[in-house]
Amino acid sequence: MEEKQIKDNKTGKAEKDRKTKKRTPLKSIIGGDILATDFFRRQTKLLALLVILILFYIHNRYVCQQQMIEIDKLKQELIDIKYDALTRSSELMERSRQSHIEEYIIKKGSDLQTPTNPPYLIK
Repeated sequence: MEEKQIKDNKTGKAEKDRKTKKRTPLKSIIGGDILATDFFRRQTKLLALLVILILFYIHNRYVCQQQMIEIDKLKQELIDIKYDALTRSSELMERSRQSHIEEYIIKKGSDLQTPTNPPYLIK
């Protein structure tokens, strides 16, 4: 009879343990008691690795977004500089045109003239 009671106590205790293992009330999750369970103790290294990988993923994505913003900003700046260079190049070509230079010399009152003879090589 005592053996039966001991077995009943053991099976009752085992059933109670199964019920508590299956059900984790919200209070134990919020209170942090769930972290003290056997499962979490055994898987501590894996959970730490997962947390590190998640943090690395978040950091990598943030850095990537910052670089994309910087690339877009630099592309826009490059386009602006190209247009500015094109404008200055066209202004320089306009000012260095022969007819424009002749008009400028005439306005300044210089006695320089355009040569009528073609240049020749001295050997």
